[in-house]
Amino acid sequence: MARADDSERAPKRVAWVLMIGPGLLLAATGVGGGDLATGSIVGSLLGTTVLWAVLVGAFLKFVVTEGITRWQLATGETLLEGAVRRLGPAVVWVFLPYLLLWSFFVGSAQMSASGVALHAMFPIFSAATTGKIVFGMISGVAGVLLVLKGGYALFDKVMRVCIAIMFVTVVATAVLLWPGTGAVIQGLFIPRIPDVGTEGLTWTVALIGGVGGTLTVLCYGYWLREAGRTKQSDLRVCRIDLGTGYLMTAVFGISMVIVGSTITVEGGGAELLVDLSSQLEESIGAAGKWLFLVGTVGAVLSSLLGVWQCVPYLFADCWRLLRHRDAAGMPEEVDTRSMPYRSYLVLIALVPMIGLFWSFRDVQMLYTVTGALFFPVLALVLLIFNGRSSWVGSRFRNRPLTIVTLVAVLLFFTWLAFPGFLT
Repeated sequence: MARADDSERAPKRVAWVLMIGPGLLLAATGVGGGDLATGSIVGSLLGTTVLWAVLVGAFLKFVVTEGITRWQLATGETLLEGAVRRLGPAVVWVFLPYLLLWSFFVGSAQMSASGVALHAMFPIFSAATTGKIVFGMISGVAGVLLVLKGGYALFDKVMRVCIAIMFVTVVATAVLLWPGTGAVIQGLFIPRIPDVGTEGLTWTVALIGGVGGTLTVLCYGYWLREAGRTKQSDLRVCRIDLGTGYLMTAVFGISMVIVGSTITVEGGGAELLVDLSSQLEESIGAAGKWLFLVGTVGAVLSSLLGVWQCVPYLFADCWRLLRHRDAAGMPEEVDTRSMPYRSYLVLIALVPMIGLFWSFRDVQMLYTVTGALFFPVLALVLLIFNGRSSWVGSRFRNRPLTIVTLVAVLLFFTWLAFPGFLT
């Protein structure tokens, strides 16, 4: 049953900057090493012709996250809570094994990307693989200590600094390498896939699917609670917040494709960013190289920190829901000082260190594939849950455009996760 509509309404004039918060955290968490690698490789292979794919990917993720937000503001429940209360505790037993598997790959991917980026900036090891392993481990442990020490408040401040660094520096690098306004406008608004064999379609699809994170979109609901946005009247603010976050995600992705379109990107191992920065030095000088590297480090570290802070919410929520089979006596929200939250925070950094000994490209691929498995289920849940006025109220029910978009998400990510589907 939906909660009664709030009689309050958000003030007509709210400082725009005050509306931006959890959406930026979501954007920074969703932009990591995989986006850097994919964007630069796609730009090198296909040029600016496929910039439109970044916009499509960001829009699809916006619609999904906005649906999660509507559910939570309408019912007062996270989507996971709502699923358990309406479908039973079996939801947790199905979701939990997937969360554990995905957490391993996302943890490995985050530390691997951080290690690669830091080695590119500080090449003190003779072998890039060694630098990736050592710097990756250091990054993982440092992230745990930062989250444990400062909680959400410190996390929010540090993330804002990282976001500013990555956004300004990577966009500035793209401007320095600007391929021409006409080419960029055509790439953004005229959908085309270059005829370069199967790679054209494959990498375009990868670009759409990789924009804006995967399972981390569920974490937006927990950050809303941390920010105190729990009233139905907060929907407008949340939409502006999300829109700004995904706009930044799109601009970052577009910038990476532009950077890649001006150089030749080969391989996808631990040497990727080292080679990329070396080519940038030839094109725009040492200052340009360091500008790009600083932005890259800001991007991968903010993504790692975001995952470390938000993914334990999901495990702690599963733990809470299994312990309290009904609403009676259930804590209203996840406690970040609780043992389940802190234990999972430590485990997500330590256990996935095994993945640092694997290929950077393989780890990023496995992370992307496991993340894609979740989105068809999420789209289906939002179609059903937000499609019932008796659950969310008529004001928060899915509109026709949202339904069409969610169906597109369902079909696209099902095909991405299971290539034989629809063929």
